Amino acid sequence: MTKNSPQIAESWKLQLANEFQQAYFQQLQAFLLSEKKYNTIYPPEDQIFAAFNHTPFSDVKVVIIGQDPYHGAGQANGLCFSVPDGIKKPPSLINIFKEIHQDLGLDIPESGNLENWAQQGVLLLNATLTVRAKNAGSHQKQGWEQFTDACIRKLSLERESLIFMLWGRFAQKKAELIDTSKHHILTAPHPSPFSAHSGFFGCGHFSKTNELLEQMNKPTIQWIK
Repeated sequence: MTKNSPQIAESWKLQLANEFQQAYFQQLQAFLLSEKKYNTIYPPEDQIFAAFNHTPFSDVKVVIIGQDPYHGAGQANGLCFSVPDGIKKPPSLINIFKEIHQDLGLDIPESGNLENWAQQGVLLLNATLTVRAKNAGSHQKQGWEQFTDACIRKLSLERESLIFMLWGRFAQKKAELIDTSKHHILTAPHPSPFSAHSGFFGCGHFSKTNELLEQMNKPTIQWIK
């Protein structure tokens, strides 16, 4: 991420202009420039803001919140839980597709690339947008969480009737940023193999989301095409 010029869609740049001027964001940029000199950073620089670039502010219908990008080579593509075409699906993503199969009867796809969701209005937002290679959580508490919390607050304030899918305790803490009088929140355990059997499997979030969208006369999400 080059200093003072985040590669983010214009609709989001307008909404978040104030954040880019804050001291914390300037410090975050300086941290990332320093990291890039000595370490490999994921996702690639042109994909750091992919969630925003695939899903313009006014197009957001659903928000899914992850914690950290994948830290293995070639895995992170800027969308939470998603991997590029041709990359082996990580365990949590496998469990997400298993739940979709159980919930909607759809076949599990070959690819774990969720760009199709993003293009339909599903904001796939990691709380931290970058990570050092092979070092999970290495870019936490550097400013990204403050930025992505501001994104969630802005969506809550400026938009109506969004559906937030909050999986696991980390994501569920973000509920305090959301106006529940005007938005829908669906909660479940994280899809990780450590917790998926505690209630993620059987949560029915994908059918529930489409039922809510139908009630609002909005196009439903094709979870698997």
